[in-house]
Amino acid sequence: MASANDAQRTNSAQERFERLSNESMRVVSPQLGFFSGARASIGDIFAHRQLLHLFTQREVKSRYKDSVLGYLWTLVRPLVNLGIYYFAIGKVLGAERAIPDFAIYVFAGLTGWTLFSTIISSSTASILGNAGIVKKVYIPRETFPLASARAALVDFVSQFAILLVGALLIRGIPWTSAIIYGPISFLVLYVWAVGVGLILAACNVYLRDIQYLVEVLLMIGFWLTPSVYSFEMIAATAPGWAVNLYLMNPTAVGVMGFQAAFWQAGQDMQWPSHLFLRLVIWLLIGLLVLFIGQRIFARLQRNFAQEL
Repeated sequence: MASANDAQRTNSAQERFERLSNESMRVVSPQLGFFSGARASIGDIFAHRQLLHLFTQREVKSRYKDSVLGYLWTLVRPLVNLGIYYFAIGKVLGAERAIPDFAIYVFAGLTGWTLFSTIISSSTASILGNAGIVKKVYIPRETFPLASARAALVDFVSQFAILLVGALLIRGIPWTSAIIYGPISFLVLYVWAVGVGLILAACNVYLRDIQYLVEVLLMIGFWLTPSVYSFEMIAATAPGWAVNLYLMNPTAVGVMGFQAAFWQAGQDMQWPSHLFLRLVIWLLIGLLVLFIGQRIFARLQRNFAQEL
């Protein structure tokens, strides 16, 4: 009886192999043409959008699995940072004397910067963190850094809610034309983070030092954005060419947009000239970086399984 079952299984396996051998080969990854490949990649991601949603949920749940506070941990780090910067820089170094409502100013900057830095750091490690899946099955590889970017929005929403409540309680939100700086600054920071994150995620597969280099660059990048000091201080102490060079940093302009939108006491402070135009320009450049980043990712993803 056992030998008959074994023979039946052998015949069934042989039939499957024969059917597979008669199947024509199909390309599972998108074309690598510059424009046609982009369309194919977007279509592939859209076709697997349910997987993107599931990986985003998994990313959020894995962060706080088995923790007592759970989602509340999203608030601990920014609030601790706020307390440290408020005391060390605001009180001890006296920055609050030059920056009214210093706590709101700092938290507005931290909210914008944390969104950018969280996406960059989590996207960089996303492919390596899902190496087992990448090696076994095909899904659009962009799913992993995009899921990290979407999961970062969960942290951002909670921090942004605290920013709104704090701004309303202390002085209110400037319901003027400056409020438009908020959404466009968010788009600038998010688009740039996703575009750069795609490139770093792909490069990190081939050179594992990338993730450690990113940590160092993010530390430097924080101090190159006016989160705990004002642009007015930069403009008053640095020569004109240095100020122009400083404004070539999209994260600095994006963070200032956040502050201009939600920091009521800063309406009379000095901001870069044509701040709205600068934000629009950086957003358009960011969309180009996002497109180029996806094409670089598509080119490098061909050997992910072998490298992992």
